[in-house]
Amino acid sequence: MTASTERLRVLTAGILSLILLLGIARFAYTPLLPIMQNQAGLGVVAAGWLATINYVGYLCGAIIASQIGNMVLKDKLYRLGLIVAVLTTVGMGMTTNVWLWSLLRFFAGLSSAAGLLLASALIMNWLIRHDFRSELGIHFSGLGLGIAVCAIVVEILNHYFSWDQQWYILSALGVLILIPAWAWLPPPDTSSVTKGGGAMTDNPPSPMFLRIFMLAYFCAGIGYVVSATFIVAIVDALPGLAGKGAWVFMVLGLAAAPACMIWDLVARRTGDINALILAAILQIVGIMLPILSHSLLAALIGAVLFGGTFIGLVSLVLSMAGRYYPTRPAKMMGKMTISYGLAQIIAPLVVGWIAKGSGGYEEGLYLAAGAMVVAVGLLLWLRRI
Repeated sequence: MTASTERLRVLTAGILSLILLLGIARFAYTPLLPIMQNQAGLGVVAAGWLATINYVGYLCGAIIASQIGNMVLKDKLYRLGLIVAVLTTVGMGMTTNVWLWSLLRFFAGLSSAAGLLLASALIMNWLIRHDFRSELGIHFSGLGLGIAVCAIVVEILNHYFSWDQQWYILSALGVLILIPAWAWLPPPDTSSVTKGGGAMTDNPPSPMFLRIFMLAYFCAGIGYVVSATFIVAIVDALPGLAGKGAWVFMVLGLAAAPACMIWDLVARRTGDINALILAAILQIVGIMLPILSHSLLAALIGAVLFGGTFIGLVSLVLSMAGRYYPTRPAKMMGKMTISYGLAQIIAPLVVGWIAKGSGGYEEGLYLAAGAMVVAVGLLLWLRRI
């Protein structure tokens, strides 16, 4: 097998792992949320609680990933995550008990860390070791594709199947994806040199840089999670847009699919920090458009801007982290994701309670946009450093 063919297989395994571990196991909940509220009796507060529990699991996975230096163990946990993702997806259709749903969402979040952190670390390590560009844009296209796939599948299935049957069908799709995601990612090489003979050495940033970076990423987590979790319900609640939320979510996912590759190119020209600032500003516009103009066009443009930037931010940040620690990519990736994950735990719960009092999610979008403004300020500070 040629090096380019093997690279394609490895990157395809990573893309498929994200479609399963984040697209199906984690984000299928978003288009299914209003359906579960109508058919399974899921309340507004409980919906926010389930989202929060999912991110608690994700945070726990990030903490575990940040503490593991052994690449072989990371590989084993990645493969375990693939299995857990399928089991938690099928389990969602087997109960209407909120506590069991919570347990399933926790483990789904735990498995999603295997895709975002462990698979990313394994692939980053493989790319650097084989003297390829140390960028994760192609790998992270799987997240956008996963969102789009779930939105399309749910939109089609919703006309023919009940909420629980849709979870079962998504689980079957997950099994099909699991096979190549498992088989095409090779066991990790644990040597300290690349295939070309170059040494792999870590070059960590300063403590101040890391603290500001983590705080900015925390704000970005707030900006991301509100729209990512509630966008379907938000759009469906707007005047004249009932039933359009799933389509907006699909557009969001399609915009996210090529975004990481585009932001890799932007970062090469402008530098990583400048690319992050530009992405954050565009994301603010994407968050605010649906509530500034209650039209389908505004919602779709907002979805394109949001989908095209949130995953770009994640990709750029984790690629930077991997380059700081090429021998242990998950080390800084895990620290950054803990910061991002804390925001994802707090924000959905807060937005759920706000929505209960106000009857809508618009205030939550203002919260998300405000957090992104703070993130831009911190990134500007970071650029001066």
